[in-house]
Amino acid sequence: MQRCFWLLGLVLVAIAPAAFAQTNAPIRIAVIEDRTGPLESYAKQMETGFALGLEYATHGSMSVAGRKLEIIQKDSQTKPDVGRNLLAEAFGDENADIAVGGTSSAVALAMLPVAQDFKKILIVEPAVADSITGSKWNRYIFRTARNSSQDAISNALAIGKPGVVVGTLAQDYAFGRDGVAAFKRALETTGAKLVHEEYAPPNTTDFTAPAQRLFDALSKQQGRRIIWVIWAGGADPLSALKALAPERYGIEISTGGNILPALVAYKAFPGMEGATYYYYDIPKNPVNAWLVNEHEKRFHQPPDFFTCGGMSAAMAIVTALEKTHGVTDTETLLKTMEGMSFQTPKGMMTFRPQDHQAMQSMYAFRIKVDPKVPWAIPELTREITPQEMNVPVLNGR
Repeated sequence: MQRCFWLLGLVLVAIAPAAFAQTNAPIRIAVIEDRTGPLESYAKQMETGFALGLEYATHGSMSVAGRKLEIIQKDSQTKPDVGRNLLAEAFGDENADIAVGGTSSAVALAMLPVAQDFKKILIVEPAVADSITGSKWNRYIFRTARNSSQDAISNALAIGKPGVVVGTLAQDYAFGRDGVAAFKRALETTGAKLVHEEYAPPNTTDFTAPAQRLFDALSKQQGRRIIWVIWAGGADPLSALKALAPERYGIEISTGGNILPALVAYKAFPGMEGATYYYYDIPKNPVNAWLVNEHEKRFHQPPDFFTCGGMSAAMAIVTALEKTHGVTDTETLLKTMEGMSFQTPKGMMTFRPQDHQAMQSMYAFRIKVDPKVPWAIPELTREITPQEMNVPVLNGR
């Protein structure tokens, strides 16, 4: 009997160091973004926000439950096959515990099956196509970024009223088509009508033909006429439309919010209405106050759209790891994160259990022009809460 206890003691001594090493091993987080290509500025903002978010959420320690956070940064180059391969490399060869990405919706969609194959969690930030948490979703996918439906529904609620007729101009890929589909569904609830849709390749520079078709369709309608634009990347459809003088037909322009450099073009549209995901001066809470103060101190400019998103993703990860006491087992994380609420610069977000989409507020705005500010100011008209938006679950759950 004594020999049995002695052997058991040896076994426990042998196991204990291994368990301790496992518990204190670094937590590896892969960040895969389009660091080169047309969405480079979005990726850089996201990565800055992610780093600031980890710093804020861990009180500067860069550790959770005694485990250091180790970041693996990769460049998906706005190429879906590259993003897919890099995520497989991170999970398979570099033992990443969790991943964050991608910037382009096309890259993010290519990465989704990899998370399922490796049975590890991918937090999507900042890609927005509905299909990411819709038809292409799997249980290992969470998203802190807003989706196309949240963008579109908030914009529909911001401009939609009885007597309003709308035409849309969007990019001809998942981001644009998902956005218009969601906008159309939401607009129907406001009493407004969508009468024409135009899609153009993402690299379009000449908008004359689609603009003229929109002018022709809207000029036949009675009521307040609006072209709603949903676009991402380097082209400037707003300025192109403005140059074609839509006011000749009594047509207004509307669009959602954007990054600060893009808001410079909005100065040509004083009074324009829409809805935005984030503008640094809108949310009033301690997290955003810290973000704005630190970003201005370190970079001499305010945080932008995707800086906020990166910080939100980081805070979601730290919140989950705190709740699991540093355990990174996927099933444990899944049970913890489904329905989990967490603080962000926009206030509280919650991962909806059905599709792991972060439910969050959006902000209706009216453009104000201040000659002392280099970009147009999306002045808050009202906060649109998650409860108002009735964002559909699109994955069949």
